[in-house]
Amino acid sequence: MGLAFDPANYAAQLAEKRERLCQLLAPFHAPEPKVFSSQPEHFRLRAEFRLWYEQGQPHYAMFEQGDKHKAVLIDQLPIASKRINELMTPLLEACKADPMLGRKLFQVEFLTTLSGDALVTLCYHRPLDDNWDAPAQALATTLGVQLIGRSRGRKRVLERDHVLEELTVAGRQWRYQQIEGGFTQPNGGVNQQMLGWALEAAGDNEDDLLELYCGNGNFTLPLSTRFRKVMATELAKSSVKSAVENLAMNGVENVTLVRLASEEVTQALTGVREFRRLQGVDLSDFNFGTVFVDPPRAGLDPATLELVKGYPRILYISCNPETLAQNLEELNETHRITRCALFDQFPYSHHMESGVLLERR
Repeated sequence: MGLAFDPANYAAQLAEKRERLCQLLAPFHAPEPKVFSSQPEHFRLRAEFRLWYEQGQPHYAMFEQGDKHKAVLIDQLPIASKRINELMTPLLEACKADPMLGRKLFQVEFLTTLSGDALVTLCYHRPLDDNWDAPAQALATTLGVQLIGRSRGRKRVLERDHVLEELTVAGRQWRYQQIEGGFTQPNGGVNQQMLGWALEAAGDNEDDLLELYCGNGNFTLPLSTRFRKVMATELAKSSVKSAVENLAMNGVENVTLVRLASEEVTQALTGVREFRRLQGVDLSDFNFGTVFVDPPRAGLDPATLELVKGYPRILYISCNPETLAQNLEELNETHRITRCALFDQFPYSHHMESGVLLERR
């Protein structure tokens, strides 16, 4: 993605994605999908570049998919945020000028936000020590960014290892801590649209929400306004830590956050196992009417599929429409699709995100 950048073809590519999604969902009599397009340029908030050295001088490089040996040298990336493009040249020039910053530097990672915050990670094939800190701090101050240095087994954080994002959903602003190296939605504009669609699909409810794969609370925060209570689950410790911070930062008090894998949630809710991580959580106090899932590319595993079928409504965000269609073959037995959407998180690639609301037949 990015090497075949052509804004003139964007509308045609999006139409092809819509047609592919419609074909995949046709067996389940899905309604017409609502299509959420991306900005054609400067939409990607994250980017990482390998450095390619020619005559001892570093250049940003990208590679065609499947070919890690033929570098395409670049100095700007139109799909990346304007902030990333602003930082690319002065950052590289500073690393060329100071051996303490540039020696054995092999990768640069950018994480930016819609709100203007930026974090840059410099990755090295050499150990980092205190001597790196002073020039790195000077560079961070000059560029107005957070700066992190990484080498094998070491991570040097000058100030903080996260950015702060602000997203507006249905007229309300939400603040998110986004950790370096953690998962965040790369297309901030489409993410806002995706959150808005999920909020509208959820509607207003007097019962509770069960959320699996909650990550840093991207969906959890706005969805918490539409339910009496929420139990949100996530396994990755770094994501749970950010989710806790995000709930507190936004004053959300009706969410119970539990560090469990989806299969463990199934075991807990069906009484198969008890978990120490659920101590103090009274599962009988929840009345789940809706389950929200945003699974990895592999989709829902068989046990989780069986679990979600037990709830009146399933709100399913998918990063892989093929595995979504596979899951729907089973979910269609008990539920019908009442809403459908396509979110173009990844323009100029075959990837797309989609969403469906399923309601019990």
